[in-house]
Amino acid sequence: MNNIKTIFSIKDLEHLTGIKAHTIRIWEKRYQLLEPERTDTNIRFYNLGHLKKLLNISFLNNNGHKISKIASLSTQDMHQQVRELASKGHLKNHAINTFKLAMLDFDQELFYETYNALIKTKSFSEIFYELFLPLLSEIGTLWQTDTITPAHEHFISSLLRQKILINTELLQSQNKIDHDNAFVLFLPDNEIHEIGLMFVNYELVARGHRSIFLGSSVPISSLRDILPYYKNITFLSYFTIKPERADLANYLAEFESELLTGNSNQLWVLGQMTQYIDSQNLPKSITPFETIGSLVATI
Repeated sequence: MNNIKTIFSIKDLEHLTGIKAHTIRIWEKRYQLLEPERTDTNIRFYNLGHLKKLLNISFLNNNGHKISKIASLSTQDMHQQVRELASKGHLKNHAINTFKLAMLDFDQELFYETYNALIKTKSFSEIFYELFLPLLSEIGTLWQTDTITPAHEHFISSLLRQKILINTELLQSQNKIDHDNAFVLFLPDNEIHEIGLMFVNYELVARGHRSIFLGSSVPISSLRDILPYYKNITFLSYFTIKPERADLANYLAEFESELLTGNSNQLWVLGQMTQYIDSQNLPKSITPFETIGSLVATI
């Protein structure tokens, strides 16, 4: 069974590209930029090829190309011009679309060209906050609508992780640890979404903190092994899908009992599951954060 979405309404296209349905219809009628298909009952629909073409059209149009000129290009020529603009740094605020195109086409070169153009004028932190975080949010939308396969998600996630690792290693080779306390970064059992936690690790290293990155699916019992090594530990985790809502209270209670009692240790938590934490009844040693930015501002 193919689990990639192949049929889109015009509203789907509007949602995924940011181009208003009214504008798409005008472009179709005036320039024949897209030629939608029709169901047996004469309802218009679009395919994945239309989506990718529209992303290319949007990118070129937002970088100064007139629609009338774009309409004269073949699909291959459009793609080539997008590649050339990306490599020359003509990205403005549309690099996210280029990253999406790279993902949909498994185009590693386009990803690198776009990133390399951005890094000439932006810091890695700026690229992460302004582009990678919104991109990850869009990937979540694409996933929920079955627009992308697991292969697409793994492809782009691998590239993002690679950039975080490279930039973190550069800092680790240059920076000295300026703080006595330790941050221990981990994901709970069966949680594997680590990109956000990896970036928090980067931010901690950038600020001279001792950051111990343990990675995904770490049970509470294993975290006890860290306790003898440091007096002041801030455990830091990212709850994307785990613990599940029904298990959150018990998990936090066990965590406090096992790791935060009789000491000055703390637990800081990020991720979408934190919205279900009962903040009114949390012990002072546990702090949820809404965003990476708000957490980083605290450190």
